[in-house]
Amino acid sequence: MRLLKAINITRNKVLAERIKLANNFLARLQGLLFSPPLPSGHGLLLMPCQSIHSIGMNYAIDAIFLDEELIVVAVEHNFPPWQMSSIHWQARSCLELPAGTIVKTATVCGDQLSLENLVQSKKC
Repeated sequence: MRLLKAINITRNKVLAERIKLANNFLARLQGLLFSPPLPSGHGLLLMPCQSIHSIGMNYAIDAIFLDEELIVVAVEHNFPPWQMSSIHWQARSCLELPAGTIVKTATVCGDQLSLENLVQSKKC
């Protein structure tokens, strides 16, 4: 499994230090369904992604939609359970984080993010 660290370069803030990458159909389909709320510092990066849903979830999340250059094109604060987001046509990925992360890091549209590889483990 590939793990990433996300940094808001514009604000010089770490968004999450342990992000799982969901870049295939099954991983994106499952997303955060049937998982406990994300702990602080954790997240899920959906690629490709232009919209999200929280149907079947029982907690709110923050969602940051990014273009191909990792520039923030849309944010969803405290995205509630059992909802569908708007389609963000410029987005190529979505970073799902614990609710409150966007406010805590002052992340806004136009901010530049970076993603760093942390660990690459292989399943046997």
